[in-house]
Amino acid sequence: MRLDRHALRRAASGATVALLALAVGCAPQPEEKASGSTSATGAGSCAKGALATRTSGRLTIATDQPAYEPWFKDDEPAGGKGFESAVAYAVAERLGYGKDAVVWQSVPFNKAYAPGEKTFDFDINQVSISAERRRAVDFSSGYYDVRQAVIALKGSRAAEAKSIADLKDVTLGAQVGSTSLDYITDVVKPKRQPAAFAKNDQAKSALKNGQVDAVVTDLPTAFYITAAEVTDAKIVGQFEHQGGTPEQFGLVLDKGSALTPCVSSAVDALRKDGTLARLEQQWLSDAVDAPVLT
Repeated sequence: MRLDRHALRRAASGATVALLALAVGCAPQPEEKASGSTSATGAGSCAKGALATRTSGRLTIATDQPAYEPWFKDDEPAGGKGFESAVAYAVAERLGYGKDAVVWQSVPFNKAYAPGEKTFDFDINQVSISAERRRAVDFSSGYYDVRQAVIALKGSRAAEAKSIADLKDVTLGAQVGSTSLDYITDVVKPKRQPAAFAKNDQAKSALKNGQVDAVVTDLPTAFYITAAEVTDAKIVGQFEHQGGTPEQFGLVLDKGSALTPCVSSAVDALRKDGTLARLEQQWLSDAVDAPVLT
């Protein structure tokens, strides 16, 4: 979960989507707020550039500070570079707000989905959609399906793997009971019994000490581990999603926000036309050299 990674970041520097259907439109509604929905219900009244935003004619987007790569480039959310910055501006454009109409705001990760009225229109900060969090806030449709990734020490045999087949002869490790361990046993199907660790910290230590050749974890965590914790390690690659309902990141909105169906419709359109896939390839694969392993 992103919460655990956030705690690590402060020391040194993803659930089923099932949102409620909604019949209330997205036009300004001073007396009532709509409840959250991932459907396009009410999308017909989402007048471009004229939504009931916090500031008329402006779209206020929040994220944490510092803003880490590859989600944001050079700790500059407004730069448009980095996966989440690019996604935020793509959503804004779909809603009818150009770059000059977007206002960025700094909001701590935990506060973004805590109960209480929000000061932003939506927050983008690697927040995993969950039933528990949905009790306090609305979520848009998922804009990113969390993938699993392989980490190995630079210069090692495992670090040179170019395909899933190349990983069959190495010793892999992951946290017990995790999706990461499932990918090792069900997708890689290595010849050697994988090592199962009670915590990710133990898996990282085993990698450092040479007890395993590589570890598997979710890609967002892999970004942090290789950037701040095991800097002599690299992301070998990432796996394609294998079916079922993936953990997803969603845009966070105020509970009952009238903007929720409009924002979800924008995200859905970006997924349908391939924009999200293109941005993911650009910023989470090519830019950080994390190719998809097949």
